[in-house]
Amino acid sequence: MLALSRKKGEALVINNNIEITILEIKGDQIKIGINAPKEVPVYRKEVFLQIQQANREAANVDGLEALKNLLG
Repeated sequence: MLALSRKKGEALVINNNIEITILEIKGDQIKIGINAPKEVPVYRKEVFLQIQQANREAANVDGLEALKNLLG
């Protein structure tokens, strides 16, 4: 993991097309802005993990149902 220090108003660039800017710092919270191409999905980690879990569950259910239908 790369750890960087940034101040309010400063930014970093990832892969030449994603810019992350520090917008505000209040106590232990930091507000960031993310500028990325529309085709690059950006999620909070907890939402991303929920999406992955839902996808795994859907794949398992659909797979079992397909097997049941195939076998009769």
